[in-house]
Amino acid sequence: MNRLFRLIYSVIFYLLTPVIIARLLYRAIKAPAYRSRWAERFGWVPSVTSDSDFIWVHAVSVGETLAAVPLVKALQAKYPDYRLIVTCMTPTGSERIKAAFGGSVDHCYAPYDMPDSVARFLNRVKPKILIIMETELWPNTIAACHKHNIPVLLANGRLSEKSANAYKRIQPLVRSMLGQITAVAAQHRDDGARFNDLGLAESALTVTGNIKFDLSLNQTIKQNAQRLLRDWRGVSERPILLAASTHRGEDEIILDAFGQLKQQLKGTIDNPLLVLVPRHPERFNQVAELCSAADFKLARRSFGDSVEAADILLGDTMGELMTFFGACDIAFVGGSLVATGGHNMIEPAAWGVPVLTGPHLFNFTEASQLLLEGNAMKVCHNADQLAERCVELFQDRQLRSEMGSAAQRIAEANRGALEKLLALVERTL
Repeated sequence: MNRLFRLIYSVIFYLLTPVIIARLLYRAIKAPAYRSRWAERFGWVPSVTSDSDFIWVHAVSVGETLAAVPLVKALQAKYPDYRLIVTCMTPTGSERIKAAFGGSVDHCYAPYDMPDSVARFLNRVKPKILIIMETELWPNTIAACHKHNIPVLLANGRLSEKSANAYKRIQPLVRSMLGQITAVAAQHRDDGARFNDLGLAESALTVTGNIKFDLSLNQTIKQNAQRLLRDWRGVSERPILLAASTHRGEDEIILDAFGQLKQQLKGTIDNPLLVLVPRHPERFNQVAELCSAADFKLARRSFGDSVEAADILLGDTMGELMTFFGACDIAFVGGSLVATGGHNMIEPAAWGVPVLTGPHLFNFTEASQLLLEGNAMKVCHNADQLAERCVELFQDRQLRSEMGSAAQRIAEANRGALEKLLALVERTL
């Protein structure tokens, strides 16, 4: 019966192939990188030249790739006789992988979850283990690994109530898939309980915590952040609000809040700087137009513009956001004013920066709860509240310091998931 459900799933996937290709073409209109490397998506991976055995790490896009960085580097140090191949599904994720690891890992797009595509990939790479970051679960990929005795480890696993309810609609397929997973390293006991409820064996579950707390701020990134902070502050010591990883529908709210902020601070703090960083690069030009239409003076990071006379700096580059978090006074983390589920608020917390978000935080339930309960983060439901919180923090240095210190303490106190995850890899490999 389980094979029947997977057969139906596979047939549907094959029938949807023209739609998938059309979607790639559509996305390529705004992001030309989607036009290239299609063969990889169907399992024809680039030449793999290594006598070593492979560890396969899959990180679907940017967020998962950033979470995987400390894991990949730890695996490289712990298993020098293995070669790592890191896959993703998006061009932005691909750029992050190349920037983070260069030629120290092999890299390609992951194959679509069709039996022939997955078989081509596995026959070429022959990995000894598959480590999947967070919740990228594909029935045919997992079944093929199970057939070839390749252990599958879900690392930093998270499963929101919303996602769990969606999986329940295809319970027979999901139960079979989870039965073929070797181990799940869940971020929180609630995530683990949802995996168990869907069919994961109790013996396959380990609650490790969130690996994103194990990020490292090395001396180079600290120096770069200090340099940026000096440049952005200027001689007038202007305060800096960073709006990070914003989505469609949020930028307008943030621009409204920033307009209110400037008006309310007028006469006391006349020149705050907003650093606005959209989540997806294909939106950079659109957000630039929104800023100009709202009559703000705009500088663009990619152009090398001076921010001295600008109201807003558009962060239209890739790979700099972590540094930006170290060069601001307040960080608003996007994907939270719209129902995306929020993005990584642990990064600004690690820098000791007070955090603001919207109300949609289901992607970071545990981390957001820790920061909220620790008075390190505040939730804003609309532009008025966002402006009010920013004014309060800009005018109250002590409150800003207290929130930032609390955020940093929480980030440091919750480290340790990486060590537990590596122990699980050792038992699984």
